[in-house]
Amino acid sequence: MLELIKILNYKEKLLKGSFGIERETLRVTPEGDLALTMHPKAFGSKISNPYITTDFSESQIELITPPLSTVDEAYNFLSALYDMTVLELNNEYLWPQSMPCNIPEEKKIPLAQYDIEDAYKGEKASNYRKHLLKKYGGKKQLISGIHFNFSFNENLIKDLYKVSGFNKEYIEFRNDIYLKVVRNYLRYRWLIIYLLGGTAVMHESFGNKCVIKLDKVNEGSFSNEGAVSYRNSECGYKNPIDLYPNYNSVKEYVNSVKKFINDKVIDSHKELYTQIRLKAYDNDNFLDSLLEKGINYLEMRSIDINPFDKTGISREDLNFIVLFLLYLLIKEESDFENWQEEAQNNQNIIALYGQKDIVLLKDGEEISKDKWAIEILEEMKEILKVLSIEKDEIIDNMILKVKNPSLIYAARISEIVKKEGFIEGHMNLSKKYRDDAFVNRYKLEGYEDLELSTQILMKEAIKRGIKVELIDRTENFIALTKDNHTEYIKQATKTSKDNYVTVLMMENKTVTKKVLEKNNIKVPKGFEFYSLEEAIENLNEFKNEAVVIKPKSTNFGIGVSVFKDKVSEETIINALERAFKHDTTVLVEEFINGKEYRFLVIGDKVHGILHRVPANVVGNAKNTIQELVEIKNLNPLRGKGYKKPLEKIELDEDVKMFLREKGMTINYVPNNNEIVYLRENSNISTGGDSIDYTDLMPEKFKKIAIESAKAVGAAICGVDMIIEDYRDKNSRYAIIELNFNPAIHIHCYPYEGKERKIAEEVLALLGFI
Repeated sequence: MLELIKILNYKEKLLKGSFGIERETLRVTPEGDLALTMHPKAFGSKISNPYITTDFSESQIELITPPLSTVDEAYNFLSALYDMTVLELNNEYLWPQSMPCNIPEEKKIPLAQYDIEDAYKGEKASNYRKHLLKKYGGKKQLISGIHFNFSFNENLIKDLYKVSGFNKEYIEFRNDIYLKVVRNYLRYRWLIIYLLGGTAVMHESFGNKCVIKLDKVNEGSFSNEGAVSYRNSECGYKNPIDLYPNYNSVKEYVNSVKKFINDKVIDSHKELYTQIRLKAYDNDNFLDSLLEKGINYLEMRSIDINPFDKTGISREDLNFIVLFLLYLLIKEESDFENWQEEAQNNQNIIALYGQKDIVLLKDGEEISKDKWAIEILEEMKEILKVLSIEKDEIIDNMILKVKNPSLIYAARISEIVKKEGFIEGHMNLSKKYRDDAFVNRYKLEGYEDLELSTQILMKEAIKRGIKVELIDRTENFIALTKDNHTEYIKQATKTSKDNYVTVLMMENKTVTKKVLEKNNIKVPKGFEFYSLEEAIENLNEFKNEAVVIKPKSTNFGIGVSVFKDKVSEETIINALERAFKHDTTVLVEEFINGKEYRFLVIGDKVHGILHRVPANVVGNAKNTIQELVEIKNLNPLRGKGYKKPLEKIELDEDVKMFLREKGMTINYVPNNNEIVYLRENSNISTGGDSIDYTDLMPEKFKKIAIESAKAVGAAICGVDMIIEDYRDKNSRYAIIELNFNPAIHIHCYPYEGKERKIAEEVLALLGFI
């Protein structure tokens, strides 16, 4: 097999395929007790949400990534699922360990309840869990883990088929590939359990016969010397007796499973708790689908939750697993007859005593664990060398764990439990991971290159079980689908709910003003010029007035100049020149005294209001304006290109000109607490600060904003309004702009004030909520 793969010269492409992760976890109280509350409603239907659902218990959440082409993508998606899940929990946490937290007696463990939106599926899921409870008990069902789903790159298998000279059908060749991996995985799974095992301690509330046999290591905590993975031991969740299906062919496998069912050892294929599972194209009709269409993908089930990574599995371990799978594909098999029984025996020994210097069985002969592990890992390195894959560092790190057992997760978590206790030690990790999720709450991991508003909408959709497809990454174009209902969205707020003419009206500021005036909505008075020469000829009409000069069609404050006081003719001409660089038509409007507010209208309601403070710095009598800007830009919430809640401040020519008018330069040192504004316009896109006013604004101004959006027929609209004194409902106001593509992130994560759940409102408008 190695020579065949070498012929293909795939190199790093060998590491691509289809990868998905399922991570089970328990919701817990701040005290480390099993949460007895219902599955959060924010995640929608437990039956249909493909990303966040329940497992056995209402208290047991399952996070599921879609199939992705690399393990790094899968890791990022799982990390994002963790963040959005934990932040929806009301004073609860996600338990960072496979073995359960402090759990109550079995009758108090809440069985998963299902909606009646699909009565058949709901009843079927509930009945299956009742069966498991009766047969295996509730406490064992709470043992959680990582399931890793994978299939090789289909082109790889097809190309191997071509060069192999295999004279049977492709489906049989493909099945043989996966069955070989399954057999080898079962032989060598003990190594995965050793390297990734993290359940070396149990809490006394688990309370079965296993705990009684163990030694007390701290208050309520029990273990035995050398333990690695109680989850993968006889104490874990397994069939009452060891079952060994026939993996020689798909047909023989199906027949062996049918025999287990006929003999009433198990009730269905789902109850066959092997360390690796064959998965069909139609898992509801599993056995027939396997025979007809073959193996779709495989599911690894030996992986404990890694307590030291919030996702439950580290990026490095995922990359190691892919290399391990490649090894299993290439590794020649032995003809030892009792290989399954031997492999099960090795698993049991590793799970309970793997940290010690133990002896395993290899084809009936004794071999030390360390010697065999190093042998496998060195073979893996040699294979990588032959295939020109540069991943030696990953293997070397695993070799270190073999030589020094104190580095494995089981040993590390045992030390924490000895010092801090089982509950407190794990809860400290849970709280750390929740804090980390909060700090990064605004972003969708793995999609940070997208505009933040798009990330926010995608997160909300994923959380609610709406399928998300990224159609054009550079254009921030996505598709959302649920129940055969699909909507296409660009940049989070360009949707099917606004027609083309509406967009054109809002793009054109002259049209916007005229439409608003016809609807008795106040707008600034002004002039419209079609050339720089025409504007200069009419300079006397406005040069002594407070004015705003802006391109006719502009966004993000580009080319806009605001003059509250009289300025020199030269300054006005410079502003006109800048504006004409961005459009062939320029508007000169009266300056309306007051503060500017952005009203976000979605449907028939204002869902967010911000006062946008122009870019500024606060002096400390030490640093220059330039240095203060550099310091302010270090804030992790500031970035470029609308990918973070706030934009970095840039000291461009507009800023320098604005400072010159005030008699300053970027080298000026402001006094202590002196606020220096760097621009007149208050756009967030130019480094401004956003302050939430949604709950403070009188209803009168909200109604004006809604009427403005309706005047142009906009379903989603950013209404920019100047109000002299917002506290006075009779205060002077004017609408200065309507925006057809308003950013939502500035309302979701303002610089000051309440964070608004705007993505929910967009999904509601689109008919998903």
